[in-house]
Amino acid sequence: MCCKEVRSMGKRILAQRMGRGSPVFRSPSHIHIAPAKYPPIMDKTLSGVVADLVHDPGRWVPLAHIRLENGYEYYIPAAEGMYVGQVVYIGPEAPIAVGNTLPLSSIPEGTKIYNIELRPGDGGKLSRQAGSYAVIVGRSGRYTIVRLPSGKLKTILSSARATIGVPAGGGRIEKPLLKAGASYHKWKVKARKWPRVRGVAMNAVSHPHGGGSHQSVSAPSTVSRNAPPGRKVGHIAARRTGRKKGSRVKQ
Repeated sequence: MCCKEVRSMGKRILAQRMGRGSPVFRSPSHIHIAPAKYPPIMDKTLSGVVADLVHDPGRWVPLAHIRLENGYEYYIPAAEGMYVGQVVYIGPEAPIAVGNTLPLSSIPEGTKIYNIELRPGDGGKLSRQAGSYAVIVGRSGRYTIVRLPSGKLKTILSSARATIGVPAGGGRIEKPLLKAGASYHKWKVKARKWPRVRGVAMNAVSHPHGGGSHQSVSAPSTVSRNAPPGRKVGHIAARRTGRKKGSRVKQ
């Protein structure tokens, strides 16, 4: 009988395992306190009180538990300077003060805001991380121009809501982790696998970038958007490659 050649298939690469949605990569939603979002849009302005400031595991900003005068309760990321018992307002006629939620059309230019709705009524999507505030820079018809924490200018419908202030917990990343265990628990609640091994450090059977006499991709690192899952690593659908013109350091 002729002997058949047996080849090792290797294991599925990390990108494939992430897409499968196994428990390692699934967000542990059971540990979260509640969704941090605004109540449905209301025509009138309501007052409320900050009932409590709570820590939400997996969220690097404390949450403010707000109880409105009509009995509705909700959570939003807390602003710097918020305190238990503080009276806050939500609505188009709310005062311009830290912790109050208003439509973008009612907020003056130059005001620091956070938890901005991308579409009116979605509960808040942008600038929700600790210390990551946005600034209103102008108006254009039915839209408001907002400078996001990344520096990008984004045009949003003026009827979308935002909260005045800066999210609490800023400066968190300035504290050193000191040990690997701290980083492990940091990412454990964020649905991210850690540690993450580099592809060039693997064997050739385990990753397209693996193998070789030294750690190197040893091939073009760009890959098509339509590449199969086992090959889709590196610079996916890169718009450009190489060194930018004028970036060479003059001697």
